Amino acid sequence: MTEPVSLDLPSVELAQLHPIDVVALVRPGDPTHRPRILVLYGSIRERSYSRLLSEEAGRLLCWFGCEVRTFDPRGLPLPDGAEPDHPKVKELRDLADWSEGMVWVSPERHGAMTGIMKAQIDWIPLALGARRPTQGKTLAVMEVSGGSQSFNAVNQMRILGRWMRMVTIPNQSSVAKAFLEFDEAGRMKPSSYYQRVVDVCEELVKFTYLVRGRSAYLTDRYSERAESAEKLSERVNQRSI
Repeated sequence: MTEPVSLDLPSVELAQLHPIDVVALVRPGDPTHRPRILVLYGSIRERSYSRLLSEEAGRLLCWFGCEVRTFDPRGLPLPDGAEPDHPKVKELRDLADWSEGMVWVSPERHGAMTGIMKAQIDWIPLALGARRPTQGKTLAVMEVSGGSQSFNAVNQMRILGRWMRMVTIPNQSSVAKAFLEFDEAGRMKPSSYYQRVVDVCEELVKFTYLVRGRSAYLTDRYSERAESAEKLSERVNQRSI
């Protein structure tokens, strides 16, 4: 376990931040490598609160023993505005394939997630041939807002997570008046909002350990076993829609 001080978590009560009890969550034969988590955020502003929140989540996930990678959405074309071999699209899809779990962090804008957030999710295909690259992976959702606390963005992302056949954890985070919750250095201040972020990260890691070793079995379906691979590929391939 990485030492918490080295990860600079000034808002954490270190005595209460417990390492994940992996033995309680896995069985013999389960994967033993560090959980691989992809973090997406939904704003490209210079001072992006969704990015700052995603960075806080990344630090916590690293402390909990994960390997964390964050996608920078700058330069990502609009969905269908480029070919899948576009460098930013390929980078995003490769990261989605690599990951075993994800964190989606969006601002709420006009009562919804941002177009930047949605574009990233839309570029991750529901299917590549007969393979569904997000199926069975874990997901945590968070949002920031400029006003009072709202859950519009996280609720929308939950719908998308279900559509992508992901295992979205029960906990979530919504940070109200985000401009008050981060200091000048971009670090999140101690608060009940921050405590919820810690809760979400801890829960995501636990669920990822539980799910990843048996996701193939959890997503094995009669209807798909009854189809040939060729017919399944034809049915789920989005490029034919």
